[in-house]
Amino acid sequence: MNHDGVEAILLDLDGVITPTAEKHMQAWNRMFTAYFADRGVEPYSDEDYFRYIDGKPRAEGIVSMLAARGLTLPTGEEVKVDDDNAADADTVAGLGERKNRIFMELLAEGIEAYPGSVAYLDWLRDNGIASCVVSSSKNAVAVLTAAGLRDRFEVIVDGMVAAAEGIAGKPKPDTYLRGAQLLGVPPERCVVVEDAVSGVQAGAAGGFAHVVGVDRGAGAEILLGEGADVVVVDLADLIPDTGTDTVTDADADTGTDADTGTGPGTGTGHDTVTDTTTKGERA
Repeated sequence: MNHDGVEAILLDLDGVITPTAEKHMQAWNRMFTAYFADRGVEPYSDEDYFRYIDGKPRAEGIVSMLAARGLTLPTGEEVKVDDDNAADADTVAGLGERKNRIFMELLAEGIEAYPGSVAYLDWLRDNGIASCVVSSSKNAVAVLTAAGLRDRFEVIVDGMVAAAEGIAGKPKPDTYLRGAQLLGVPPERCVVVEDAVSGVQAGAAGGFAHVVGVDRGAGAEILLGEGADVVVVDLADLIPDTGTDTVTDADADTGTDADTGTGPGTGTGHDTVTDTTTKGERA
């Protein structure tokens, strides 16, 4: 990916800047494993997380996951901060609160940002490229604070902002478009960086300059297929002259090994992140 003409980078948080996606996965696993066991349905798996939950607003992920097991629940009332019994309700909101309490317990154990992500944020700052966080999570500020990165971002569009402003969540592009608007940068001069399928879909639908997929488990080919222009395994790979582990559409089509550049029709490795196939070519 070439940064020429790029004025802003719009980054997802969990799984892109911080490894909190792992804590979210653990929290969802603990909550749904117990819930499904009580109801005698097919057990929950990590594959369910990527298929039904990852990147979506909390309530939408719960509804999708329940539907996959043939279950439905009433939405329930919005949880109040001081409601100690909210997690007991057999509603979508109640399950969401159960999951959130588990997540906050895990977050209290501590979190550190990915070193490569911090290095990329440093590079963006040093080169005058703006950045903001666009996350479906309602805990984005707490996560950034725990990771010592809160002061890096003047603009944060998270689940709290989306709910307050009535903004549609991922896979629709609205939260990313709102982030660009708050930065004062047109979408065509912004890059979206995402690790979730729903987030990549949101970026692809928003008319942004590029969509970068970060493969933390979803799979490079899947991210490319859903609209990513390039896939990296670490944000440090986006820093010019240092990126190495990348996958592009061309790699997926030819079977190239992204680490070595070996494969049918290739003979050299990637010294920098490349963007060899455009959205238009894939359409």
